[in-house]
Amino acid sequence: MAVNHSFDVISEIDFQEADNALNQAIKEIQQRYDLKDSHTELFLNKKEKQILLNTKDDYSRKQSIDILQSKFIKRGISLKAMKLNEPEPAAAGRLKQIILLQSGISKENAKLITKMIKESKLKVNAQIQDEQVRVTASKIDDLQAVIKMLKEADLDFPVQFTNYK
Repeated sequence: MAVNHSFDVISEIDFQEADNALNQAIKEIQQRYDLKDSHTELFLNKKEKQILLNTKDDYSRKQSIDILQSKFIKRGISLKAMKLNEPEPAAAGRLKQIILLQSGISKENAKLITKMIKESKLKVNAQIQDEQVRVTASKIDDLQAVIKMLKEADLDFPVQFTNYK
């Protein structure tokens, strides 16, 4: 009887770590001399998976995003999880920007992953399951080759591998 091995390809964000990174960024922004009077606000909306940035001008917006990205890196959250929308004018001459957080693999991205796996000509099967992709094979070496290929691929979203059996 052939034993099948498998793993799941996921794209998840630890929202507690994102919240911690956001709080650290807020503290640093409030303490920085060049950003003190910008009255920059950052809000994390976990339900809608987005961060709202509200600040006085473009300089403080760029600096705030840079600080936030450095805090994400320190917390082990991939920058690929952040999708920056265009800044928009807000009330009283201020700027607002919505930063979307990618959590879960979209249908298009899941199709892209399965297409890459099929084109690799390895003897593995890839199935899309909700917001993840399950990869099965009879040989562990084939699964490891798929993991290596996906890690080396320049995908525009972060991937993690779980349920390795």
